[in-house]
Amino acid sequence: MTHKTMTKPRRKTWKISNSGEWVAAGARSVLRQGLAILGLILIIIAFPIGFLTPFLPIGAPIGIVGVLLLGRNSIWGRRWMERVLLRHPWIERMAPNWLMKLVFGREKKVFKH
Repeated sequence: MTHKTMTKPRRKTWKISNSGEWVAAGARSVLRQGLAILGLILIIIAFPIGFLTPFLPIGAPIGIVGVLLLGRNSIWGRRWMERVLLRHPWIERMAPNWLMKLVFGREKKVFKH
């Protein structure tokens, strides 16, 4: 083999076609993480609000909105919630099917008693 036939593999270089695309992608990422953190905060404050207003169901909708925001906007939040559901299957039994489809993209699991 001669020197001309032996070529080094080229490193992959990223061409910036439009710097606005990178800024928009970064802004979307920051927005999604912000929504995920907001969802986590809503989940945390749903418990005290639920205890303070036992006759008015105010804490439950706040918690559901928090679960939706956390599950749809972050991978770590979805993994955390899946681990909680595996540890405590009674939570998944109580959750409505539409919520499971919306957050996790799957049907509820069938558990044997």
